[in-house]
Amino acid sequence: MHTRLLSPDDQGLAIACDWLSQGDVVAMPTETVYGLAGDARNATAVARIYEAKGRPSFNPLIVHLPDQVAAERIAHFDESARALARAFWPGALTMVLPLREEAGIASLVTAGLDTVALRVPAHPVAHALLERFGGPLAAPSANPSGRISPTSAAHVADGETGLGGRIPAVLDAGSCPVGVESTIIGWIGGKPALLRPGGVAVEDIQAVLGREVVLPEINPDAPNAPGQLTSHYAPRASLRLNADEARPGEVLIGFGEVDGDLSLSPSGDLTEAAARLFDLLRQADAMGRPIAVATIPERGLGAAINDRLRRAAAPR
Repeated sequence: MHTRLLSPDDQGLAIACDWLSQGDVVAMPTETVYGLAGDARNATAVARIYEAKGRPSFNPLIVHLPDQVAAERIAHFDESARALARAFWPGALTMVLPLREEAGIASLVTAGLDTVALRVPAHPVAHALLERFGGPLAAPSANPSGRISPTSAAHVADGETGLGGRIPAVLDAGSCPVGVESTIIGWIGGKPALLRPGGVAVEDIQAVLGREVVLPEINPDAPNAPGQLTSHYAPRASLRLNADEARPGEVLIGFGEVDGDLSLSPSGDLTEAAARLFDLLRQADAMGRPIAVATIPERGLGAAINDRLRRAAAPR
């Protein structure tokens, strides 16, 4: 199969919708990373997502929607969920909410759970595709399962490290501005819980809710949200964290005052670092040497960056 790059214009959107309507999959840009989209109501389309990625079927998917009204047709919202939707949608926040029985979502999307992960993306091309398609799109990151997430169409279409040759098309809208996946919030025992750090800082979520967000114990063998597997986002090379300098033979990815072969942000800007993270991991991996990464502060977007780096460095 040849993976086609589509322009994010009317013609490209029409072609993408044709494939989606036939139960196939198409990679689409979002503000976080590129997602591999398929009709969330079509079990065959959802199975093709898992097949193309080599993703374990116990790992649930995020359903993308054009607005909150469409989201409330699929899941039950309480006032806390509505407050977060008003504050952060469209944007880099996913909420895990009770699934409506009449929602019509394929069971493979939720991995058999009675909850569903929902997001309203802010990227104009993703929104245009959702509006034109007229239905919910399940869309995990458009990369082989466990490997580095894609922040450009070229990452997706790469035949060695991406999904080139496995999927029919990618809507090419350039680089993703946020660069790490969405934050995932769920509710456990009535309390808001951080299921995955991401593009919205947990401090901002707590400010909207007026209460602390708890950090639950995660079972990577039975995830209740995407992005919880122990080994994830991994390059082919080994990865060493919290490095002050490179050891012999290593590629060093610096941050702030720690200079390296590459730098996430020479000025120590966490927003810039998040946007560059996956691209620099790919660049470093292409050098064919072990990778070391400088220490990243555990605050704001740094929590999301460190989560990705810890999982990328985990035993595989």
